[in-house]
Amino acid sequence: MNNIVAIVGRPNVGKSTFFNRLIQRREAIVDSVSGVTRDRNYGKSEWNGKEFSVIDTGGYIKGSDDVFEAEIRRQVELAIDEADVIVFLVDVEEGITPMDAEVAKLLRKVTKPVVLAINKVDNSMREKDAVEFYNLGLGEYYTIAGMSGSGTGELLDAIVDLLPEAVAPDENAEVLPRFAVVGRPNAGKSSFINALIGEDRFVVTDIAGTTRDAIDTTYNRFGFKFNLVDTAGIRRKAKVKEDLEFYSVMRSVRAIEHSDICILVIDATRGFEGQDQSIFWLAEKNRKGVVILVNKWDLVEKDTMSTRDYELKIREELQPWTDVPILFVSALTKQRLLKALETAVEVFENRKQRIATSKLNETMLPIIENNPPPALKGKYVKIKFCMQLPTPTPQFVFFCNLPQYVKDPYKRYLENKMREIYNLEGVPIDIYFRQK
Repeated sequence: MNNIVAIVGRPNVGKSTFFNRLIQRREAIVDSVSGVTRDRNYGKSEWNGKEFSVIDTGGYIKGSDDVFEAEIRRQVELAIDEADVIVFLVDVEEGITPMDAEVAKLLRKVTKPVVLAINKVDNSMREKDAVEFYNLGLGEYYTIAGMSGSGTGELLDAIVDLLPEAVAPDENAEVLPRFAVVGRPNAGKSSFINALIGEDRFVVTDIAGTTRDAIDTTYNRFGFKFNLVDTAGIRRKAKVKEDLEFYSVMRSVRAIEHSDICILVIDATRGFEGQDQSIFWLAEKNRKGVVILVNKWDLVEKDTMSTRDYELKIREELQPWTDVPILFVSALTKQRLLKALETAVEVFENRKQRIATSKLNETMLPIIENNPPPALKGKYVKIKFCMQLPTPTPQFVFFCNLPQYVKDPYKRYLENKMREIYNLEGVPIDIYFRQK
């Protein structure tokens, strides 16, 4: 399971810049374009062969100084609760502020490893100024410059050394597929699970954020057996004034990462909104199977075209990956809930299927021969062989003479052809081209 590293600290110390450097994507946090929301506080990083998730706790706080302190306290407490390692970022230019002292006071009480990082140390004079931060009582510190990257290597060495070692799974334990029920708050996730298991195991209210934990429930009925995970709803950061957002994002992110299938529940009365898309692409980025359930369908006024029009609208938003099952359900009336389960199990089977190399070549090579990649600079790409890689999710490699000349449109063409021939509905696939 992925470890989580949380970056905490008061506003404007450079958490966003440091976060971008860790996940190696400049557009995260900085851009406000639609669809980047999911990257504002979540990303993946890797150092010395260890992969970990990074959560940026910054950017939520607005209001007076008093509100700042209250919000920072909540966020740091939640980071302490969920993270494996906490990076406390401070600013050498400002020195120790009262808010830094407040955060440090909380961190001194915890048993989890805390790494003190002093940002904006980009010359020898500032290196001397950093000594002041010993007064925080957190021991040794690391000096970095988030903008240039100076010092981040030593800091990352310290972080990965503190991460717990992966625990080997129990070979005798039964490994059940994990289906995470995800979505924005009040979409009906808990109601959906309660309807499936036939009891009110999860608290359901009209107040967004009732579910705080990602809770596992073993489902063993009607010939199905798997773990259902109810997650807290993920909301857009700008809409949040309480501590629920940070808590729910961390739990939901972890639930998505460690699931096999994500059942995305959306509210039919609200439509497929930007945050639903963010959760969808978060699942896709983690290469999980996806099933979309349009819940509360009983509350929508319908005509003969309603279902088709609604589905088309969702698929337009999902482009270029539109091969995803969409079902219209009602947790309240239990309409089509078993069909939703059947579909989720089918997607799970699609995700783990293996296509024989001989069969793959028999079907794909004639298609490639009839419609080869376009010539570039007078050079022709010849694809001779293809195979599925031995990975947990469907990945395919095509061997050719000039892999650098095969562009994305042709990759999408091959992906669409494979989806036509093989049942890969609801599953993201990767296609690679390699030198023969």
